[in-house]
Amino acid sequence: MPEVRQSGGVTVTTTRTDADAARRQELAVFLRSRRDRLSPEGVGLPSYGRRRAPGLRREEVAQLAGVGVTWYTWLEQGRPINVSEQVVGAVARALRLDSSEISHLYTLAGLPDPDPQPEGELVADSLEAVLKALDPLPAQVSNAHYDILGWNRALAGLMGDLSVLPLERRNTLWLLHTEPAWGDLIGGLETEAGMHCVARYRRNMAAHLGDPHWQDMVDRLLERSPEFRRKWERYDVTDYVPKMKTFHHPVEGLLKLSATSLWVADQPGTRLVVYTPFDQAGHEAMRRLADAEPWIPWTDAST
Repeated sequence: MPEVRQSGGVTVTTTRTDADAARRQELAVFLRSRRDRLSPEGVGLPSYGRRRAPGLRREEVAQLAGVGVTWYTWLEQGRPINVSEQVVGAVARALRLDSSEISHLYTLAGLPDPDPQPEGELVADSLEAVLKALDPLPAQVSNAHYDILGWNRALAGLMGDLSVLPLERRNTLWLLHTEPAWGDLIGGLETEAGMHCVARYRRNMAAHLGDPHWQDMVDRLLERSPEFRRKWERYDVTDYVPKMKTFHHPVEGLLKLSATSLWVADQPGTRLVVYTPFDQAGHEAMRRLADAEPWIPWTDAST
């Protein structure tokens, strides 16, 4: 067990994992580098005499942040001290950090990003062109929240015409647990795909704790779906993404497709998913779905 003691009102933990120690050392180096680039004049402080090193002194950063000099010194020394979001925010303001630096500082401090970069909500025109070019292979663009942001005609034939749904319902997790036809499409909600979706959402949500958008989805599904409640209360998490997807399509029957995910570099948390058939019969089925009128499985598309 780690040894915890109090010193000067600050909690000090004397043993940590190697990963924590490495993170603290990186935090210390980062803070020193940001301090070295500032001058007293640039932050509104008087400069007295010649300085042995460039930048602000530790006591000047502590003064600007409104924290104790000893506490800040320990932080720059990589000591195992507990830090709060409020204090880290004060240090960020004292060091004049930009948004990327603030995010990095909070990560190194082991705290959630106070202003996380929003995940993709729109699909760029260039990515829309890629989706269309992939027909007759079904393809979609999704984010970590499981919102379906874009899709091509083949995907509409495979999974349903999402364009008739309100934006808030274009979500894989929501559709699986509120639309019976989607549950049937993957062979039932208790299949590996159905269980995986909930476990993966919980895993993704860990990086968004306190975000009302994420919690609202959980709250609505807990109220709406007993199946979701049972799976959510298992507290399963996973990083494993099944590569082979089995669909029970109402027209084409059993379809086995390989799912390939590609991260979209300029849209954090967004990925392009392409479904590829295993055999020639599957390719022919995809061509038929891409040429047919989109499937509309929704019980009520207006709400």
